[in-house]
Amino acid sequence: MTLTDTLQTDGPAEQITTLGSRLRAALDGPYAAERAAARAAFPAENLLRDPELSVGESREWVLDRLRELQDSGFGSAGVPDGKDSVSDPLTAVVTFETLAHGDLSVTIKSGVQFGLFGGAVMNLGTAWHHETFLPDITALRLLGAFAMTELGHGSDVASLETTITYIPETDEFEVDSPTPGATKAYLGNAATHGTMAAVFGQLIVDGERHGVHTILVPIRTDDGADATGVITGDHGHKGGLLGVDNGTLRFDHVRVPRRMLLDRYGGVTEDGVYVSEIENPNRRFFTMLGTLVRGRVCIAAGSGIAARRALSIAVRHGLRRRQFPAPGRQDGVLLLDYATHQRRLLPRVARAYALGFAQNELTGRLVHIQGGGEHTEDDQRELELRAAGLKAMTSWFANDAVQEAREACGGAGYMSENRIVGIREDVDIFATFEGDNTVLMQLVAKGMLSGYAEAWKALDRAGVVQATTRAVGEAFIERTGATVLFERLAETARRRPEETALVDRGWHALMFEERERHTLEALARRARQAGREDGDRFEAINRLGGHMQFAARAHVERQVLAAFVEALDAIEDPETRDVMERVCSLYALGSIHGDRAWFMEHHRMSAGRAKALGEQIDALCRELRPHALPLVEGLGVPAEWLRAAILEG
Repeated sequence: MTLTDTLQTDGPAEQITTLGSRLRAALDGPYAAERAAARAAFPAENLLRDPELSVGESREWVLDRLRELQDSGFGSAGVPDGKDSVSDPLTAVVTFETLAHGDLSVTIKSGVQFGLFGGAVMNLGTAWHHETFLPDITALRLLGAFAMTELGHGSDVASLETTITYIPETDEFEVDSPTPGATKAYLGNAATHGTMAAVFGQLIVDGERHGVHTILVPIRTDDGADATGVITGDHGHKGGLLGVDNGTLRFDHVRVPRRMLLDRYGGVTEDGVYVSEIENPNRRFFTMLGTLVRGRVCIAAGSGIAARRALSIAVRHGLRRRQFPAPGRQDGVLLLDYATHQRRLLPRVARAYALGFAQNELTGRLVHIQGGGEHTEDDQRELELRAAGLKAMTSWFANDAVQEAREACGGAGYMSENRIVGIREDVDIFATFEGDNTVLMQLVAKGMLSGYAEAWKALDRAGVVQATTRAVGEAFIERTGATVLFERLAETARRRPEETALVDRGWHALMFEERERHTLEALARRARQAGREDGDRFEAINRLGGHMQFAARAHVERQVLAAFVEALDAIEDPETRDVMERVCSLYALGSIHGDRAWFMEHHRMSAGRAKALGEQIDALCRELRPHALPLVEGLGVPAEWLRAAILEG
């Protein structure tokens, strides 16, 4: 492997191995050109914050950095500035990914300002709102908060207590926090910098409730004082993201003009009458929330980048650090030559690739739907479910990978100058915001059950009363090119799975498919039984919580492997294809190995085969060890951007 490729980034040109360059192109996939251009243009000199800055200093550094990025064309990239109403979802996601290579407080503050606050105005507002507010939002003249979460209501958005009541005498809305639980909490830009908030609350017109809507409310005056009737609070020091000014908001009968309601999907006429093109309140509610799905797509992407950064530091350190002499290695053994060190890092590198390919697929769906492509409500629902599942799986993985990378660097990993603990502090909350992961996986499971029930109904209507449960499972799984390829692979191994090699892709596909299908079938049976039981129906369903989490995870894992298999099919270079085939096997076997007890309990695997899994994983790690540097180069984080002291000199 020679350093023959030079990639341009802001600052010194990046030297990268030829294989690393090809692996990076494969992982960047259909968006390789856009990601390469973003890396080349990204102003990386002022990339990371001094970890010794105080909370107040961190907040001001982050705001200054955000302004610097905006002046360089980053930050609001992909968000319309009010001159037109067309957003660019691909540029927005790629920009968020690129920002995640640096200080994550900057990434999140950018996401709050442009993705959440600006996104609410863009997606829930009309042309007047766009023209009036978006120019100042994108230019950072109007800083805003996204006031959805309440102290008493986090994931349960439909039950928010804040009220938005129409006052016909003055043609205004009155925004009020009727209880302490209605206090808006954990809001970025609320503690110090924000002057306006997009406030979610229950819309009340002439005494009738019309569900959750969103209204723009000024929260501070030009001199920084609280606006009349607004009580702001500061959450202060947190476990991470110290540069984001998270705070609280309470409203004491605050009056704002009627036109401040973001009324794309429902509003009040000059005559004081509520109107909406969507008559069904539930459908209207989910339509409004569905427009904000880009946030989850971005958090999934940012989580993946955080994991890649930490793994890149740990693997590069393992290629430099020597520990204990051994025969033939008197200067000491490189950490990454130890089988145990390989086992703790390389399977996580493989999973980072797998989730990256799934992210590409998710981004493609977002770009198609929000970029103006023809789509149905089912397509929108599928996008939301995939975003929920991948956000949960990737942010969980990020927390796991960053911790393992920290430990793999020993005491050095605990030093702030080596950056991993900073990433760990900041990425922790990714498992909670934009949806608590456990709640999101429950949402995925409910979506699976809903699709399962619809498939049964369709088969019944067609008169196929002899349809098997397996046929319904196939009807539930969305038919895409990746799915068809995946199923074809599984079918080749179905006849004699125990005689198939452990690295056979067909066997991997079969195991992933069987895990998903059997878990869904069993869950559907239990859910139907719970629905028929007398007594506490909630408790009957509540007992299925663990089963629902496992089913959702199995579902997302199958989607991830399918995306990896499809990406492999597009790689033409033989060496790159060979390495990525091994990486795919490492990911697949790692997932199967983690659930080997389930596979044995359900007679999908013998005890002997389960035991052999660990040995095969070790063998794959040995085979990939010579390619460790190209593999982390392929993750797409330029070495110069890591800024870890242990990698210098």
